Amino acid sequence: MKSTALTNKHISLGAKMVPFAGYNMPVSYTGLNEEHVTVRNGVGVFDVSHMGEFRLRGPKALDLIQQVTSNDASKLTDGKVQYSCLPNKDGGIVDDLLVYRYKADEYYLIVNASNIEKDWNWIKQFNTHGVEMLDISDNTSLLAVQGPKAILALQKLTSVDLSKMEYYTFCIDTMAGINHVIISNTGYTGAGGFEIYVNNADAEKMWDAIFEAGKEFDIKPIGLGARDTLRLEMGFCLYGNDIDDTTSPIEAGLGWITKFTKDFTNRTAIEAHKTNGVSKKLVGFEMIDRGIPRHDYQIADASGNVIGRVTSGTQSPSLNKAIGMGYVNTAFAAADSEVFILIRDKAIKAKVVKLPFLKK
Repeated sequence: MKSTALTNKHISLGAKMVPFAGYNMPVSYTGLNEEHVTVRNGVGVFDVSHMGEFRLRGPKALDLIQQVTSNDASKLTDGKVQYSCLPNKDGGIVDDLLVYRYKADEYYLIVNASNIEKDWNWIKQFNTHGVEMLDISDNTSLLAVQGPKAILALQKLTSVDLSKMEYYTFCIDTMAGINHVIISNTGYTGAGGFEIYVNNADAEKMWDAIFEAGKEFDIKPIGLGARDTLRLEMGFCLYGNDIDDTTSPIEAGLGWITKFTKDFTNRTAIEAHKTNGVSKKLVGFEMIDRGIPRHDYQIADASGNVIGRVTSGTQSPSLNKAIGMGYVNTAFAAADSEVFILIRDKAIKAKVVKLPFLKK
């Protein structure tokens, strides 16, 4: 198992450590619910250094990105970030990712930890025009400082006016006395905040500085358990659960990041999904009767016919109700559709709701 530059820090803080995507990662410190509420209402810090980072550079870098991603990266300007996915040749998704435009001929791709090698090999096969590709994952640490008070803590550490940074923008500047830090107004929680990229050698210094700056706001370290409940309340997809190599971007509700104004891998098949419709769709649902939905539980109609499966589910700490996401036959995808989650051979009533679960 790999360690991040902060693994010993987590252990010293009493974190419960678990294997995740080949890394020894903190799943919780003081408890999932407390950590979840800390991020929703205050500020918490995640070590997500297991994520992958690729740098693509050269005159044809944009052409390569346009070929392998579904969104239109030509719309990016310097300092902008875009959510996208890598379509495969079978109508599914290799991975979802973020595309950062540093300048016209240089981009950063942020990919999921479990897919680093897979994504690298996938993109590389399309690199026929000499784009310089560099995998900087093993040298990069990533701290997600999330919550409504994140900006108050981080502003103490930089001269960059964080209040003027729009959502899905970034800059490279000095923070906590560390040069060349990527400061990104992004995150996977829906609670606001920033993601901070530094070299591994600077990770502990940055961690300590952030916690010192956030002391007055009762800043806390947060584990991957709360990261999952936070993202689910916002209806954000998790690769390997809600999207994978077998799910179409159209089925997954990701038509908004799938632009047919350009050519990309398997565009024809995915465009046919949009034009002709799909037989299943990813929906959010909340439980009406008591029960917590879990990954791979079956979803049925009132007559007991199986119409889909759960991809993610939890007891929402913010809403105090059980929620989930899953694929259902398109006929049951409309809001307020009645469905039943099969939990230990019992059909537990639920209803389809519009995402996100947590309205801002």
